Amino acid sequence: MADIDDSHDSFTRRRWMLAAGALAAAAPIRPLRAAVQRERVFIGLTPVFLDDQVSFLERWRDWFEKRLERPVSFVQRGNYREIVDLVRQGKLDFAWLCGYPFVRYRRELRLVAAPLWRGRPYYQAYVIVTGDDRDSRSLFDLRGKVFAYSDPDSNSGYLYPQYLLVQAGENPGAFFSRSFYTWGHRKVVEAVSVGLAAGGAVDGYIWEVLNDNGSELTRGTRVISRSPLLGHPPFVARGDISQAEFDRFRRALMGMASDSEGATLLGSLRLDGFTDAQPALYDGIARMVSRVARP
Repeated sequence: MADIDDSHDSFTRRRWMLAAGALAAAAPIRPLRAAVQRERVFIGLTPVFLDDQVSFLERWRDWFEKRLERPVSFVQRGNYREIVDLVRQGKLDFAWLCGYPFVRYRRELRLVAAPLWRGRPYYQAYVIVTGDDRDSRSLFDLRGKVFAYSDPDSNSGYLYPQYLLVQAGENPGAFFSRSFYTWGHRKVVEAVSVGLAAGGAVDGYIWEVLNDNGSELTRGTRVISRSPLLGHPPFVARGDISQAEFDRFRRALMGMASDSEGATLLGSLRLDGFTDAQPALYDGIARMVSRVARP
């Protein structure tokens, strides 16, 4: 009898296991995967100007991963255009851009936040000359000389000096004896400092941070003009980002200043934090865009 009962129990157990297996195979597995695997967040950057940029980006990535509860990858490219194209193609979720490309593609991008520098979401474009040039007082004193631009999609490193020349009735393509792109604001400062160019156009925030850090580069240059206040280069999101992901990233940026690790990272960038920004912040850049032809 015991053998019959054992056999019956074994048969029953086998039936139960087969049924359970069939149910498991039929059950949807997507919710389980979604709970276990979190989508990676891709953030675009152009080269960071800090001396220890590799270490800084590792720390910033770790900080973002904790706040977003997602794996994070920084994607760096050598110019704004590549980063903008990646955002527009949906290959990047967020990017730290210049105001110029934001204005050009504002219908395809979502404005997330603007940095606060010296308490305000503004910065200025600087025109600089070599340190031993004691005579030049404005961009127009550099006629016929060599000039360094940062990037053709940079507001401070290209758009602003082009706008000044156009407004004065000058032909920007013929004003200088030669001009070239350095593909980085720090490199503009370096090019002018060592005399590769007589002058250059640079992000005033970056020039000031380098100067505050005691950089030899800025000591070899002199600022001869400053633009009006303009909206600081913003963080943007791809146009089809989900509202939940947009809000999560925005909260992280806006909360950096009140977080001890975040505040330390901001200190490395010499920023006070990030703040809410409206497209109108970039209207001054938009007005310049309307007057200057694309390179």
